[in-house]
Amino acid sequence: MTLVKICGLREPAHALAAAEAGADFIGLVFAESRRRVTVEQARAIARALEVAGGWYWKGTAADEQDLAHFLQRQTGWLTDIVQWQRPLLVGVFADTDAETINRTAEAVGLDLVQLSGDEPWDLCDRLSLPVLKAVKVKAGTSAEEIIAGLRPGAVPLLDTHAEGALGGTGRPFDWAVAAAVACRFPVVLAGGLTPANVREAVRRVRPWAVDVSSGVETDGVKDVAKVCAFIATVRGAST
Repeated sequence: MTLVKICGLREPAHALAAAEAGADFIGLVFAESRRRVTVEQARAIARALEVAGGWYWKGTAADEQDLAHFLQRQTGWLTDIVQWQRPLLVGVFADTDAETINRTAEAVGLDLVQLSGDEPWDLCDRLSLPVLKAVKVKAGTSAEEIIAGLRPGAVPLLDTHAEGALGGTGRPFDWAVAAAVACRFPVVLAGGLTPANVREAVRRVRPWAVDVSSGVETDGVKDVAKVCAFIATVRGAST
């Protein structure tokens, strides 16, 4: 079953609605963005969801040969967790130092960290929680080029490259490229997903999870009806 991450939530009511609709992950943005939240806002959302945060298995592998094993273990563990503790809170950061990320994670009660900037892969080893790392896919980038850049330590989140943007661009990239990566490694698929196209995306790519933000908004605000439709569509496509 493909898991669902609803990202860029700022209101407890919207987070609760997403949770009730079956979201597996709730994304809280701490990077520069119109969706950015403060620590206090994030804690209010965590309290509304009655989540306590957790310190789950995360590991590293010594070389590229172990990448598939690392990703299967990490995603398998997280998939098991969401069956009894849904949703998990993901803190989205960009080019932030490890100390600040770890401190914020503990203060809010995050479950995962997402790196959406230009962070080096070794930063993942200095973080206390499992990591999703955004891999920005430019037009013309091949699956082989993406795979060559992956390292153990984080689950890759494939997103559309847009100059000066960290995400939430509302633009998809070539799903054939994403599918070629996903057939070898578990990935999170992001970039331009909406309730209207996510069924096709899931069936073509077969990602471990999908991530949406602007695709479930109306006039820049999370739209509960779109959130519910998105999650229901992913569930239908997954089966």
